[in-house]
Amino acid sequence: MTIRIRSILVFLLPLIVLLLVSCGQQDEEPQTKGPSYEQRTSSNRPVLRLAIHPLHNPRKLTEAYQPLIIYLNERIPEVQFELEASRDYQAYEVKFRARKPELILPNPWQTLEAMKVGYEVISMAGDAEDFKGIFIVRRDSGIEHPKQLIGKIVSYPSHTALAACIMPQQFLHDNGLNINKDIQNRYVGSQESSIMNALLGEASAGATWPPPWRLFQRDRPEDAAKLKVIWETPHLMNNSVMVRDDIPKDIVQKVTHLLHSLHESPKGQSILKGMETAQFYLANNDSYEQVRDFVAVFEKNVRPVEQP
Repeated sequence: MTIRIRSILVFLLPLIVLLLVSCGQQDEEPQTKGPSYEQRTSSNRPVLRLAIHPLHNPRKLTEAYQPLIIYLNERIPEVQFELEASRDYQAYEVKFRARKPELILPNPWQTLEAMKVGYEVISMAGDAEDFKGIFIVRRDSGIEHPKQLIGKIVSYPSHTALAACIMPQQFLHDNGLNINKDIQNRYVGSQESSIMNALLGEASAGATWPPPWRLFQRDRPEDAAKLKVIWETPHLMNNSVMVRDDIPKDIVQKVTHLLHSLHESPKGQSILKGMETAQFYLANNDSYEQVRDFVAVFEKNVRPVEQP
């Protein structure tokens, strides 16, 4: 009897080991998947997603904006707000054109595009004076005038990034460059990547806008010390906050009130600081007509926005 039991155990032992190994692999499998671009919590309440255009990479964007989501959830219990990031500008634009997110925080050009599919502006995020393009170069680059970029590489996050690409390209055009022939335009996917291209010498200049540059200076002071802002563009309207036109009006009113009063409390000021946003200002669709005028001039003189 003992010999028979021993034989059975000898037969079963490899199967048991195989089963345990398989279970361990299943436990580890979620860690090997790509990043999740949504912050989800279990709730029976209706879900309203706030999709933010790629101001930063998804990790930094979550760090900056998740406190705002928590703040809204604490004060509007009827619904559940969730944060949604996107891997790049084009992926973000696909989302809002399909009317998937309930709320969006797009750049001003994307704001015009979102109006076409039924989103409405309720706020401007940050000071208008902060919405401008800046050029970053290495301190040892020797570059002083835009025409010194002829024949060289300039990096941008995306060809549809208004402050960090469209406005800088208009600036170069105004300073005598044909951006389609005189320079090599490199679209590198994110604000941080554009700055890093300048730092590493992969580009002679990197275009971005003030909030990512301030974060880079804060997080990487030694690298930032090797760089400088050499030119900046005039400013435009800042990013907007928009809601889809089928969202209940009472919820829209509550969100609007909370955003516009955020700067009035210490907690709200802390949230704004983390987002590199001075405050939220009252705005509507008509507020962005000046952006429409700017884009029309750019497309006439430089290139179509959606064709790099």
